[in-house]
Amino acid sequence: MKQTIIIRAAAVALAIVPATAMAVVPAMYEERVARVEENRIIQTPIGGIEGKHWFNYRANVNESQKELATDLRKASDIEDQRDAWEEYGSELRHERGTYAKAMAKRGYRIPSVMIEGL
Repeated sequence: MKQTIIIRAAAVALAIVPATAMAVVPAMYEERVARVEENRIIQTPIGGIEGKHWFNYRANVNESQKELATDLRKASDIEDQRDAWEEYGSELRHERGTYAKAMAKRGYRIPSVMIEGL
């Protein structure tokens, strides 16, 4: 019985430590903005067309992600980290816009859902 209580207490303590450690370090504004842009990465080709524009978009997104990892590794201070996140977010935004614009010229638009009356 005593061993069970000790094991449970240890398990609870181990579960609390990571949550506490994560709560102490707030995300930078630039990182939060970049994460929003990251969530907006187009996962499937617009109009189902897997052409050169789609493959260029995916390659550029992957390159941006690799560049972010490299920049964060090389960052020597908080300002370097902020610059890396800001650049990453703006690159994702730019690539999405470029891809959407190219597909719009071909007659395809990014599908969207509008909810009215809320």
